[in-house]
Amino acid sequence: MSKTIIISNRLPLQINLENEKLEVTPSVGGLATGLKSFHKEGDSIWIGWSGMTVEEIPEHLLEDVKSKAREEDCVAVNLTEDEIEGFYYGFSNRTIWPLFHYFMEFTESDDWYWETYKQVNQKYADEVLKHYQEGDHIWVHDYQLLLVPKMIREQAPDAIIGFFNHIPFPSYEVFRTLPWRDEVLEGVLGADLIGFHTYDYERHFLSSVSRILRHQVDFNEITLPDRIVKVDSFPMGIDYEKFEKAALDHFEKTSENQSELQQRLDHHLKATPDAKLILSLDRLDYTKGIANRLRAFEYFLDKYPEFIEKVRLVMLAVPSRSNVPQYQRLKREIDELVGRINGKFSTVSWTPIWYFYRSMPFENLIDLYTSCDIALLTPIRDGMNLVAKEYVATRTNHTGVLILSEMAGAAHEMNEALIINPNNFDQIASTLKQAFEMPEEEQISRNKMIQKRLKRYSVEKWAQDFMKALRNTEDNRQAFEAIRINSKVYDDLLETYKNAKSRILFLDYDGTLVNFADKPENAQPDEELITVIKKLANQENTEVILISGRDKDTLGRWWEDTPIDLISEHGTWVREKRADWVLSENVKNDWMEAVRPVIENFVDRTPGTFIEEKNYSLAWHYRKADPELGEIRANELSNVLKELISNHGLSVLNGNKVLEIKSSGVNKGKASNKKLRNQDFIFAIGDDWTDEYMFKELPEKAYTVKVGIKQTSARYYVEDTKKVRTILQAFTENG
Repeated sequence: MSKTIIISNRLPLQINLENEKLEVTPSVGGLATGLKSFHKEGDSIWIGWSGMTVEEIPEHLLEDVKSKAREEDCVAVNLTEDEIEGFYYGFSNRTIWPLFHYFMEFTESDDWYWETYKQVNQKYADEVLKHYQEGDHIWVHDYQLLLVPKMIREQAPDAIIGFFNHIPFPSYEVFRTLPWRDEVLEGVLGADLIGFHTYDYERHFLSSVSRILRHQVDFNEITLPDRIVKVDSFPMGIDYEKFEKAALDHFEKTSENQSELQQRLDHHLKATPDAKLILSLDRLDYTKGIANRLRAFEYFLDKYPEFIEKVRLVMLAVPSRSNVPQYQRLKREIDELVGRINGKFSTVSWTPIWYFYRSMPFENLIDLYTSCDIALLTPIRDGMNLVAKEYVATRTNHTGVLILSEMAGAAHEMNEALIINPNNFDQIASTLKQAFEMPEEEQISRNKMIQKRLKRYSVEKWAQDFMKALRNTEDNRQAFEAIRINSKVYDDLLETYKNAKSRILFLDYDGTLVNFADKPENAQPDEELITVIKKLANQENTEVILISGRDKDTLGRWWEDTPIDLISEHGTWVREKRADWVLSENVKNDWMEAVRPVIENFVDRTPGTFIEEKNYSLAWHYRKADPELGEIRANELSNVLKELISNHGLSVLNGNKVLEIKSSGVNKGKASNKKLRNQDFIFAIGDDWTDEYMFKELPEKAYTVKVGIKQTSARYYVEDTKKVRTILQAFTENG
């Protein structure tokens, strides 16, 4: 039975050494919580670092660490102090972390960090391979393990691998500055499914793949020579019920059962019933915008002095990576800011900032969430920010105001919150005033909408959706049943061709016989191609048919002196050898006047696109448009056209960088079928969806070939037009 293998930097448990005895406690992080149901209820193992270096574990306890992990269906990866320094504190947190969060000035490009990162990634991959069996699903997590998918793929080429990145992915312009950018992208592309929190991060990744590695990107799919990689966004949720229940239980407690923190908070609230508490809760990290938040709070008190003694900022900064210089400097800066602001505004009975630099137990977090009227979260860059979701989940009476930076991934889902630019102090100050004065009815209305969304898309749903999408990639592989024309298939093909008594060849043109050109008129046949086609046409008992979406005038002019049959506009027009063009189907073009203005509107809005008008169809070409904009507009236009032409006997064909509107009763399948007699060798080759009609209509014995690895009904595929010409040249030599 197949299992799920989860790989992350850390295990979902804490292993500590107390008095020569190992203690194991569960982790409370979002990832551990989100995957708990998969890990516990399903057949799965979790691979990661135990949290203790090899040097910290006495030799006689090494096996005990492994045993403790195995009891929790975990596998511990042992790392040395040097490996942690180079891999975790080095490349992960001094190279990738700052770069991916747009702090380029903090990014260090150190060869030793990179070499150690590679070695440790290989350690994780090797551990996976020890436990991997055919049929298993592998899920790799986060920026510490960017190279692992490819390392696994190299040893297990048929493995089903997912990768999820929990931090932002930067724009191409930022990512391209990384010296090892190619290796990092190739490492991630070892996965079948790549997940991000937001569409922005997904888009940035696809852009980098397209521009740096030059792989073909179609919407959210990347075409590699041997497979298709799917990229999608899955916004991570929280364990909503856990936080909601904790908040409800919190309000049931009597004063004797309350924590010391809650008693202090209650005392403050009773002493100053008109005052409001503002919550600031983060890991101490330069990406969280804590220093700017303090300066904005100072600006707020300066601008609106009427709120002095009526608000208090309750700031919890959780220690993080305290041995990294940038974090040490940040700690000093925040200490100084808190001291200065408190010194500037404090009165005998009031201090503007309560500052905690520590970790707090879950109970105290609930105390803060339920007691603070406003949550102020201003990260400069944040992959998701689950604190924002946790705060709203605990507001069981639906009051409270969330002020959230637009730079946090969560802002995309929580637009009922007050969204701010974390660098705009004036906006933050005015938004704090708005939050302070917001009526309860408005607070309740906003929070109910967010809560409904958070409850529906919980962390469990996030994990389920990703795993479902990962399993779908396995199903999609079955759709790619075409076999590459390797040496054996190639030899069999030529032998069958040679021995055939009658042959028919259906050849698509653009993308098959010639590469695509920015302008269609520039893709005319070269002498080499014309020579090959003529040789084939002159072979005994061999019929060559050029079947294309091109207009009849262009196709007829280019192949005027070649003794072959031509089928243009996907089957609308047919020209027998050197005869006149004949309309093969009873089609109309009176619809074109109504549709043309719609397409013209998209031409105006999308630089580099144009309309090609044929006798009975209209084509919108976007090959010269910006790749990302072109795909977005194509998808939009396709939807608009499908709605416009429904019930009119028309269809929209999605070709290679072209959308074509034509009669739905005309296609290459019907056209090719009319040409069949009793030929004992049938060969058809093409590169896009218009050729699928042909592949489906032709008999099973036909050699149907797709150019490029794409979902297809064809039996075989070749990589490119160069391979197509190689096959046709071989036909001329074996006829």
